[in-house]
Amino acid sequence: MRIITIIGARPQFVKAAIVSRYIRLHNDNSSIHIEEKILHTGQHYDYNMSQVFFEQMGIPTPTWHLGCTNDIACMRDAIIPLIDGQADYIMVYGDTNSTLAGALAAEACNIPLIHIEAGLRSYNMEMAEEYNRIETDKRAALLFCPTYTAVENLRKEGITQGVYHVGDVMYDATLYFAQQADNRSTILHQLNISPKQYYLATIHRAQTTDNINRLSNILSAFLQVQMPIILPLHPRTRKVIEQSDTLTRLVQDTSHLHIIDSVSYLDMLLLEKHAALILTDSGGVQKEAYFHHTPCITMRDETEWIETISAGWNTIVGTDTARILHAIQHPKQPQNEITEYGCGKAAANIIQILCQNEY
Repeated sequence: MRIITIIGARPQFVKAAIVSRYIRLHNDNSSIHIEEKILHTGQHYDYNMSQVFFEQMGIPTPTWHLGCTNDIACMRDAIIPLIDGQADYIMVYGDTNSTLAGALAAEACNIPLIHIEAGLRSYNMEMAEEYNRIETDKRAALLFCPTYTAVENLRKEGITQGVYHVGDVMYDATLYFAQQADNRSTILHQLNISPKQYYLATIHRAQTTDNINRLSNILSAFLQVQMPIILPLHPRTRKVIEQSDTLTRLVQDTSHLHIIDSVSYLDMLLLEKHAALILTDSGGVQKEAYFHHTPCITMRDETEWIETISAGWNTIVGTDTARILHAIQHPKQPQNEITEYGCGKAAANIIQILCQNEY
């Protein structure tokens, strides 16, 4: 079985690492051999956002590395001649532009598409990610869902064939790499911070960074928080702040806001694990916060991970300064465990189903 995995952004590297690892384990113990080749679109291209993940997590070296950055059409057109007739499946992850470009290329080449993390919906069509999810799911032959809600979302859209609840590969990754993070990461020492004595923040979503008022509201809230805030800054967010005098002044006025460069996955795991609270506009970080049992405040108007809300581990506040501060000052008390993410065997479930559905 020949699979070409198309990835290009930081969250996809994490998911691909754990599935690729299980493919190698499978090949050592099965008569059905899976040949996987990696195609890196180049969507995330600098060392801290890309190469360090391959080095730390044992992701196979990409067979192809494109230089398309974030343009879907560029990626699709570059991918098509590389995959045409060369794979039994194309595998994509999540909801980035690389995901949709891979789906479009697979469709053009009439190659069955695997979508890992299928069925997620925020129901906010202003998010590019929501469009990417929907269009990718429409084209997928096998849809591997991390939650039962995702399965139900697909059913509502008339998609029932090839749909499987397998659990969350991000949970697999957290379980596997957490011990390595404990043993190898020195990020707390480097930043001179102690466990549970800081907040961790991430701001990267285009919906936030493309709206200076939303970003200003978030930074204004940070200005009024007394706990040290560690903010690994996405290159997109850094560029927006540097181009705005207002945002630059807000950052400079916040003495307890510690802005650092993007960090490796192992460093991020350790920061998430030991934070007193996480403030984010990310999707994946919301789940990782739960995996570490760290309370989370999501600075968006909705989430695709609704089970983190109902279980009490996550609070949606939008980007209103007062709501952010209120959530920080009056944290929820988590109520329940979340079982539908599985028990760390999502990758194993995916490979088992793939072998059963071999074309």
